Amino acid sequence: MSGLLQCPAESQACLVFAHGAGAGMDHPFMTAVADELEDLGFATLRYQFPYMENRSKRPDAPGLCHATVRAAVAAARKLVPSLPLFAGGKSSAAA
Repeated sequence: MSGLLQCPAESQACLVFAHGAGAGMDHPFMTAVADELEDLGFATLRYQFPYMENRSKRPDAPGLCHATVRAAVAAARKLVPSLPLFAGGKSSAAA
């Protein structure tokens, strides 16, 4: 799983931020949200679900999606251990 961490110097918290079913973590919407949150003092960790990594048009099964979210949260805990974490994202029919 790949991801993008944006972390301003004095972050207040980190949003572990999932993309929607139709576009990946580099989608302009995802980038704009991460940039705006960074300007407000919040870190974001955007990440890809396996089906996007594999360039598949079919979203992963719910169990794999849930495991991916857990893995992304675990990665955020290691990357920014002192920050409170929140998980969320763009709408996805698979999650």
